[in-house]
Amino acid sequence: MNIVVIGTGYVGLVTGVALAEIGHDVCCIDIDANKVAKLKQAISPIYEPGIEALIEKNVEAGRLSFSTDLKTAVADSSVVYLAVGTPQKQDGSANLDYIEEAAANIAQSIVQDTVVVVKSTVPVGTNRYLKECIQNQTPYKISIVSNPEFLREGVAVHDVFHGDRIVLGADDTVALEKLEMINQGFHIPIFKTGLESAEMIKYASNAFLATKISFINEIANICEKTGGDIREVSAGMGMDSRIGSAFLQAGIGYGGSCFPKDTLALNHIAKNVDYDFGLIQSVIDANKAQQLKLVKVLKSHYSDLSGKQIALLGVAFKPETDDIREAASEVIIEELLRCGAKVTIFDPVASTNMKAVFGNAIHVADTISEVLYQADAALVVTEWNEIKNIQLSAFTAQMNHPVVLDGRLVFDKTEMKQAGISYYSVGTGELQINEPVYI
Repeated sequence: MNIVVIGTGYVGLVTGVALAEIGHDVCCIDIDANKVAKLKQAISPIYEPGIEALIEKNVEAGRLSFSTDLKTAVADSSVVYLAVGTPQKQDGSANLDYIEEAAANIAQSIVQDTVVVVKSTVPVGTNRYLKECIQNQTPYKISIVSNPEFLREGVAVHDVFHGDRIVLGADDTVALEKLEMINQGFHIPIFKTGLESAEMIKYASNAFLATKISFINEIANICEKTGGDIREVSAGMGMDSRIGSAFLQAGIGYGGSCFPKDTLALNHIAKNVDYDFGLIQSVIDANKAQQLKLVKVLKSHYSDLSGKQIALLGVAFKPETDDIREAASEVIIEELLRCGAKVTIFDPVASTNMKAVFGNAIHVADTISEVLYQADAALVVTEWNEIKNIQLSAFTAQMNHPVVLDGRLVFDKTEMKQAGISYYSVGTGELQINEPVYI
């Protein structure tokens, strides 16, 4: 089937490539001519392991193309996927400007009855609103299907072919059947719902996972005061089939493009219907506090951070991505700089993005040795394999003072002590001192 995908950001590109991989003819549209030109050369605008190989494969097979010309692309297609950004406004609500603009372009370009498939994360009621907007601008029949994505950055290529379910929401049974046929090649269970339910499933799913993360981080904070070890607690909890082990890894909070935005948006949706969603507000507040956990511990060790050399090991919000949106690292850097510290960062792929935010206020290291050199403390922020595999001798050999604050629980507490490193990890107790406190 001929399919058009509007938007070549994270969701649109992965969706378009995946649809081509299962046999459809897909044209991905973007208004950015430079981005389109690079995509034609199989150069991806996003960092996602495996995506460029799939782009190249399907372009060569003639199933995947890229263009800035929506009108020409939709001439032979009755299915248009909408995958443009819905960024967060100051009040936490979703900004629909881009999706409204794309909807207007669809209305002005189509030449036949069309099914519009909304992949973008939108507030409840938006799909019905978009249908009305498009229908009012075209004589052709418009059907809307809500098809939210559940991809994880860094493993999206895997997830798109091995998902737990594909959610399709619509009031039009014919449109639902068409989308069910399109998605058969994924061999993933399809769950069909109404429009509003599909929209809510996306927000509810992300908010629930964010809640698990904030919950286990709060338990970690209690463990530190009671002598428990959060790793043991998480493992014991996760063995309960009613709970499960996923998203029970304590740390320094969630980040990225989805959880922070979607929890705030869901809270805003609740307020719009005059409902006080106290639970989700607590999740949001707990996460904000957790992102500064390592700085709080650092301040308890050094009474004055002014002039101290602090190394950040990782700045991406998670491994296998260059995404720093809502990352704990940005909050940490801001606070360290405010306190007068000197900040050096290392990340395999995300350093450039963070440098663009802070400029010359921070130093970017190209190697582990460089970031640790003469540091007064090292903060583990992202659990990249390169960081997990650091030889403990590197801390004692390179650092001015071997103080390691582990926000992702990647090192063994006993081994760190034996190596003579002052060590703290979230949820396993106070900073164990193996050297004098420097003030």
